[in-house]
Amino acid sequence: MATPLALPRPFAVPPFARACLEHAGVAWSAAFSHPFVTALAAGSLDPQKFRFYQMQDARYLEAFSDACALLSTRTPAPDDKLWFIDAARMALVVEGQLHAGYGRTLGYSAADIAALELTPNNRAYQDHMVSTATRGSLVEGIAAITPCPWLYIDLGQWLNRELGTIDDSHPYAAWLRTYAEPGFNAYMTNLLERLERAAIAAGEAERARAKEAFVVSVRYEWMFWEQAWTGQRWPA
Repeated sequence: MATPLALPRPFAVPPFARACLEHAGVAWSAAFSHPFVTALAAGSLDPQKFRFYQMQDARYLEAFSDACALLSTRTPAPDDKLWFIDAARMALVVEGQLHAGYGRTLGYSAADIAALELTPNNRAYQDHMVSTATRGSLVEGIAAITPCPWLYIDLGQWLNRELGTIDDSHPYAAWLRTYAEPGFNAYMTNLLERLERAAIAAGEAERARAKEAFVVSVRYEWMFWEQAWTGQRWPA
């Protein structure tokens, strides 16, 4: 079985993306083995933990969309502007459909999501992406948003290979099927190409900061599983 860093991928991983992935190696691998993920794959995850995760994730995706929209203003090429605008829309529309479906099953509405108090981890992750997209260089901003789709797509396709056909009776079949969807491969190809071009145009200091921004986002991805697993609340 391939390790999370050495997974066979149906999309190209350019040199700078590969360097980012290697820089984040420990955190990237840890996300695959978190107990939330293993329980989700097994179908034994407590529905209330999944509900917690889904509702926080819906609010996170609003900030991911904001970061993509901000990046569209940072790049001079019209094709790149359009791609980031489409990515901002996709974060809300495509994944929003998944959230709406589980909302009907788990008993929450769009109004409940809007009224939700963000966890400390969620708020920090959102601030990291939006502030990097606003104040960092273009390569830093793209690097900060890249782990979210990449890790989920890697995880979805890895679990698809491990689990095989997902039976309709699996409580999280829709989630597992969404992130195993081959259509995401074109998305990753486009995103990593844009990351590579921005890295080539940047200086060495900017590329170093971009790799750090990538690692921070990977750590927040692990913390997103953790907050749902533990039911994170503000301590005061």
